Amino acid sequence: MTEAEAGLLAPPSGDPTSSLIELLDLGELEGARTDEDIFLGPSQQQPHHRVFGGQVLAQSLVAATRTVDPERFVHSMHGYFLRPGDANKAITFGVQRLRDGRSFSARRVHAYQDGVPILSMIASFQGEDEGIDHSSAMPAGIPDPESLPSTADLLGKFDHPVARHWAYERPFDIRHVDPPLYVSATGPREARNAVWMKTFGPMPDDSNLHRAALAYASDYTLLESILRRHGLNWTSPGMNVASLDHAMWWHRPARVDEWLLYVQESPSAHGARGLATGKIFNREGHHVASVAQEGMVRIPALPENA
Repeated sequence: MTEAEAGLLAPPSGDPTSSLIELLDLGELEGARTDEDIFLGPSQQQPHHRVFGGQVLAQSLVAATRTVDPERFVHSMHGYFLRPGDANKAITFGVQRLRDGRSFSARRVHAYQDGVPILSMIASFQGEDEGIDHSSAMPAGIPDPESLPSTADLLGKFDHPVARHWAYERPFDIRHVDPPLYVSATGPREARNAVWMKTFGPMPDDSNLHRAALAYASDYTLLESILRRHGLNWTSPGMNVASLDHAMWWHRPARVDEWLLYVQESPSAHGARGLATGKIFNREGHHVASVAQEGMVRIPALPENA
């Protein structure tokens, strides 16, 4: 596959889940291997022409998974966003095989554009094993997702490219438990946030694909736990928000085409950086994954009483 063949993904005309599946179907570059296995992936068009962080995380995991024994599944990854990605260009993924032990495999992935890395990540894989078992409890009193408005319900009336992209072109249906921060910040200023999420359409029965897609979705809304604490919303004048790193742990299998509850909180913010953590539960209450991310949040001036 060449970079021209990788191309760009146009906005979906129907079910946006199909664009997610296509996005994660990486091509392998024949004859390009040095000490890395090389893959090529498309970019998803974005209103601001920057690659969505969840996209490059998910594609990097797919690239790493292609080099691992199929009986081993990703259980953790730690990545740094090094440069903004250009959503008008394809991305090259270089996978270095760090270790294949009796139980675990480790891979380092660099995602490249124009010959420089935009993401550096290490992921670890493990086969199914028996052992100890306990988990966090799912929060009580959370309303069902069917009772909450969708993003399209909230933003579909706005004739703005970002609003239309969030409402109709993202592959995940996102429903806020707390008042959403799209255009205003109402309710208590608590460093907490929660959303239900699932893909709009069905996904193939491939556990690796579901894990990669969950990484994609884990980059949605996580930093909102920081914004909510300071009375900020996504249209706050002059605000600049960017993800700096991303860590994720997969505890139990989960399907992304079934409703998942993503509970988020921010334990600290200082020096234009905020830390956000998240727990993901399936509808049966099982704790399926955990996430941590530090983000840059710069604003011209804090609102009063922040």
